[in-house]
Amino acid sequence: MEQTLKEIINPQATSPHHTTTIPHTMHFLFKSTAIIAASWFITPLAMAKPTSSKATSRPNILVVMVDDLGFSDLGCYGSEIQTPTLDRLAANGLRFSQFYNTAKCHSSRVSLLSGQYCIQAGDVHLSKAVTSAEVLGKAGYFTMMTGKWHLKKEPTDFGFDRYFGHLSGACNFYKGDNTFRLNGEKWNVPKEGFYTTIADVDHAIHFLGEARKSEKPWYLYIAFNAPHAPLQPLKEDYEKYQGHYTKGWDVIRNARLKKQRDLGLFGKKLTESPRPDHIQAWDTLSADWKIFEEKRMMALAGMIDRVDQELGRLVANLEAAGELDNTMILFISDNGACPYDRKRSQRKIEEMPYNPNVTWADSTGWAWMRNSPFQFYKQNQFEGGISTPAIVHWPAGLQTKIGSIIHDPAHIIDVLPTLSEIGKAPIPDSWPGRHLNPVSGVSLAPIFAGKSLNKRPPIHLLYESDRGLRIGDWKLVSFKSQPWELYNMANDRTELNNLASKEPERLKTMIKEWHRMAVDQLQAPAHLRKPVAAEAKPHTHREWSDHSKGPTEAGPKKTKSRRIKRKTKFKKTMPLQGSE
Repeated sequence: MEQTLKEIINPQATSPHHTTTIPHTMHFLFKSTAIIAASWFITPLAMAKPTSSKATSRPNILVVMVDDLGFSDLGCYGSEIQTPTLDRLAANGLRFSQFYNTAKCHSSRVSLLSGQYCIQAGDVHLSKAVTSAEVLGKAGYFTMMTGKWHLKKEPTDFGFDRYFGHLSGACNFYKGDNTFRLNGEKWNVPKEGFYTTIADVDHAIHFLGEARKSEKPWYLYIAFNAPHAPLQPLKEDYEKYQGHYTKGWDVIRNARLKKQRDLGLFGKKLTESPRPDHIQAWDTLSADWKIFEEKRMMALAGMIDRVDQELGRLVANLEAAGELDNTMILFISDNGACPYDRKRSQRKIEEMPYNPNVTWADSTGWAWMRNSPFQFYKQNQFEGGISTPAIVHWPAGLQTKIGSIIHDPAHIIDVLPTLSEIGKAPIPDSWPGRHLNPVSGVSLAPIFAGKSLNKRPPIHLLYESDRGLRIGDWKLVSFKSQPWELYNMANDRTELNNLASKEPERLKTMIKEWHRMAVDQLQAPAHLRKPVAAEAKPHTHREWSDHSKGPTEAGPKKTKSRRIKRKTKFKKTMPLQGSE
């Protein structure tokens, strides 16, 4: 075991040249599976013991965000996917059962970095906020990031001392794109031997080597693009799940639900949401659809598995360096599983997703299964869109019982206040070139100390026309500005019993509070605050999977916005006006 750990931090992996010689990425690919397999033999007690006598009062901080991960996609949240690293971190740390995000990629990233709601922070410009890297960096931390940015400018413009990754919202996992940067400079993706998930950890390990030389506490933010589409697993990870999904989403979902019950994930009996009308029963699918859908889930499983393998490599590196005990590790997702089944006419179901030229989109059926036991998906403010896994591991700092499941509602806006408190890094009231809005999140440090948050401020939920509000045990929610729905989350976490008609006064009060926060706190524009519709329509979307057509048949065309139509009409009338 000792020899294996030494191999993990071999000179090749941490040399200054490693940041540009990415063929080492595939060198790690072949070694990482064996390394993680060896690391499984580290017992839970060994994980919980101090690994360094140099632990300081200020911890190192590792924040890991994945992209489009469903609530039940990890083993410790009910999955059959092999995630031993994250399962072990959860077993020796804590898990949240009600950790919320914004239901969307870029807005969750804004909130994670700023402690504010997305619009409140100045949206992708971050013009009304300071970032966690700026706050911690000012307090003496060495700050690093790898992975997906998805905001304006670059991480090195917002306090990160080191950065490797892509500025775009998604890219080909094998080919990358032209937005890759290394410390503010353009970085060319190698033509061979590259895979984004591995490259993120390769560079993270190199940056950690630099941080250790600085003798400062460090803050590392890794933003994996996986398992966001395109669905492109490595061949070995894909083949690992051969035959796992032939029984389909109904059977797999039931297995996940049973595992969640066995884990006691919700602390009480929960009524799982049924399969919705827009999801076809697996047994009724055509043979072609079954073949294709099985391949899509194998691809997703392989991508999630690879994230865990790479995190295992990183955790082993921390352990070998004597840093694991006093590193606060936070693992979260930016939103729930994605249902958008795009580019249907461009795919060929006989192809394999580990071919770099194959770029399959997501599956609504599997997204429903992956968000078990909840309803709906990414972009919706129902639990399926906003509630995702959250794991904290910090042996030197957590005073909770190991393996605890925390049922207090928390939100991604709470991350910055938490890092500020545990890092002893005050959040400034002013910053050059920006007019700062107040932070909306609260510190989760009381939970780390084994206490409760007690009464927290309301959690405001808004992405485009999807809305929500959580106050205590009550939740207000609207699907694409359709009529408000009201749920008691204490006994109806899966949002099955709409109490809007039975609780008219509570409904009215919560609607008023949603609008007040939208105006006073978020400073949301008027078009995002219009009254909801008076009549309900079916909760559907044109880009959700339609199994009544073949797997390669095109879906409905996008409807042009009114703004575009007006522009087109104006152009057509110009010659007539000119001739007059």
